[in-house]
Amino acid sequence: MSAAPIKARRAAPRLIGLTAFVLLAGCAHVPGQDRLAEKDPLEKFNRGMWNVNMAADRVVMKPVTKVYRAVAPKPVRSGITNFFSNVTEPWSFLNNLLQGKPERAGRNLQRFVVNTTFGLAGLFDRATKLGVQPAPEDLGQTLAVWGVNGGPYLVLPLLGPSTMRDAVGSGVAAYGDPVNIAINHADVNVWYKRGYRAAGIVNARSELIESGGDAFLKSSLDPYAAARSAYLQRRRAQILDKEDDGGADLPGDDTPGEAVPTPAGGDAGSLPPKPAEAAAVAHEEGPAAAPATEAPVVEKSPEQGKMPPPEPVATPKE
Repeated sequence: MSAAPIKARRAAPRLIGLTAFVLLAGCAHVPGQDRLAEKDPLEKFNRGMWNVNMAADRVVMKPVTKVYRAVAPKPVRSGITNFFSNVTEPWSFLNNLLQGKPERAGRNLQRFVVNTTFGLAGLFDRATKLGVQPAPEDLGQTLAVWGVNGGPYLVLPLLGPSTMRDAVGSGVAAYGDPVNIAINHADVNVWYKRGYRAAGIVNARSELIESGGDAFLKSSLDPYAAARSAYLQRRRAQILDKEDDGGADLPGDDTPGEAVPTPAGGDAGSLPPKPAEAAAVAHEEGPAAAPATEAPVVEKSPEQGKMPPPEPVATPKE
C-alpha cells in the first residue's frame, strides 16, 4: 500500500474537525443563544443514540455505580469527587484566560494550588472554605464566548447530551487538557490510565444519582426532551457565568429561571432539574393564595350592601 492513502486517512479526522470549526465559526451569534440546538434537527438520530446509551446504562453503568455507592461511604465518595473536580482546574484556568477573564483564572490557580497541597491532592476542598469559589470553564464555553454557534444538539455515544460545538471542545480537551497530556505521557501501565478514566466516569454517574437526576428522568413523560432542555439551559448558564444563579433570568429565555444543577465532571453530561419539587411548592402556594383573593370579593359584594333589614324588626309594630 502506498504512503499517500495512509497519509490521506490520517489527515481525514483533522480535515473534518477543521471543517466543523469553520462552519460553526461562520455562524457567529450571541453567546448562550443556541437556537439551532433548541430546534434539534438531528432528533431522529439523537433519540436512537439516547436509547442505546440508556440501554448501556441499565446493563453496565448503573449496576457498577450501585456497587460503588454501596462499598464506598459518602465521605470517600465526596473525596473522590473533590479530586476529579480539582484536576479540571488547569483546563479551566487556560479557558478563562482565553476568554479574557483574569479574575476567574486567578481563582482556578488558587484553588488548584491550595487543594493540591493543603487538600491532599484535591481530596479535600480547602479552597472553598477559604472563600475561593469555583470558576469552571471548558473549550465549548470559550468557543461560545468567541461567537461560535453551538450547532445542532447532539447525543454522543456514552457521553450523552452535547452540541456540535461542545463535542469539538471535548475532543480537543482529550488531548489539550494539561492533566490529560500528563496522563497520556505518563510512564505507567495503560491499565492504570484506563482505570483513572473509568473511575471518573463512575464517579460522575454516582453524582447524577446523588443529585436526583435518575428520579427526574423517571418522572418525565419524555426523558429525552427533558434531558435536552436541562442540558441546554445549563450550558447557557455556564456560558454566561450564571452557574450559581441556577440559570435564572437568562437572556433569550422566555421561561422563568429554572435551576439546573451542574454535574460533577465532564463537558457532555448534565444533571436535570427536579420539577417535581417546584410543582409541589407551586401546589402549596396556590391554595394559600386563593382565599386572599376570594374573601374580599365576598365582603364587598354589592348584593350584600342592598339587602333589606330582616323581618323580625317589624314584629313589635304589630
